[in-house]
Amino acid sequence: MTILDLLSKAGPGKSISPSDAARALAGSDERQWSRLMKPLRQVAIEMARAGEIEIRRKGKTVDPGDFRGVYRLALPGIPPADARP
Repeated sequence: MTILDLLSKAGPGKSISPSDAARALAGSDERQWSRLMKPLRQVAIEMARAGEIEIRRKGKTVDPGDFRGVYRLALPGIPPADARP
């Protein structure tokens, strides 16, 4: 799965933009990867509900069934790199 691959490469406590995953799947042509953003959001929600990833807004984990706006994807249980002591 591309999301998990990108997150493991990013390292502990790091997050990725959903557009990073879309670009990894479709290439750099914006018309191609932008079409994947809605389906990718649904995949991210399913993965978050299954405990595979976390969806974060402003560095905080959000309810995958109830969030809006700009979000990032992260591996679960690892605090954001900028929030660690």
